[in-house]
Amino acid sequence: MKSKSGKARAKAEKGLADAAAPQDKLKRKDYDAALAGLHAELVKLQQWVVHQGLKVCIVFEGRDGAGKGGTIKAITERVSPRVFRVVALPAPTDREKSQMYVQRYMQHFPAAGEVVIFDRSWYNRAGVERVMGFCTEDQVERFLAMAPGVEKAMVESGIILLKYWLEVTPEEQTRRLSARIDDGRKVWKLTPMDLKSYSRWYDYSRARDAMFAATDTELAPWYVARSDDKKRARLNIITHLLGRIPYEELPRETIELPKRQQPHDYREPDYPFKLIAEPY
Repeated sequence: MKSKSGKARAKAEKGLADAAAPQDKLKRKDYDAALAGLHAELVKLQQWVVHQGLKVCIVFEGRDGAGKGGTIKAITERVSPRVFRVVALPAPTDREKSQMYVQRYMQHFPAAGEVVIFDRSWYNRAGVERVMGFCTEDQVERFLAMAPGVEKAMVESGIILLKYWLEVTPEEQTRRLSARIDDGRKVWKLTPMDLKSYSRWYDYSRARDAMFAATDTELAPWYVARSDDKKRARLNIITHLLGRIPYEELPRETIELPKRQQPHDYREPDYPFKLIAEPY
């Protein structure tokens, strides 16, 4: 017999499958309905993680424009930032460059009752750092040899580790990066580094292939999500994530708002509040 959460996940999966055929554009109302159901499941997962003291680490990797940020936002927009923490580290400082490579990431690993999401991770070394020449080939090879051991230690310590690669086609990447040029909301996403990276598509492909060959292990496999259709990719990833972390719906007490106290002798003050303008 399926648990309530299991039935809800199955329903969400069926809703996603029925919303539209793979070649059809997913309608906004179908996307919003499916996402709302998955958000409810993420809240149940959050409560279970806290209740059971689970430690969850989720890694998102992929080329620029693959949709990592939007996917992470879709996961986190209805849960508590105190439980679901997003880690997006800047370039390392000189001090951090002198440390063991994974050291600056390890301090962000989850404790009991936490879900930590890495928006790019220690795999920077196998991707952008390798392609852009920020490290030597010897450093890359040492990292690729070391990473499976570190991840084995993570999993054996009780961390649930999920690694996602978002795969975008060159045509869709071009469309998305071009759209950022004249969009005031997105122009900050298009950096000189992004432009250099864009020109090295096949260098990134070779780096990805080598990374998968070395670190796609039984204990910490890579899961690949096709992301040309951003809405479908988000729904598919959240559905997969929910299926990889066993959880149950915790019973809830019936909630009723208490009666509000009487004002007694309180009077609203005649105070010149500095109200903001209301152009809308």
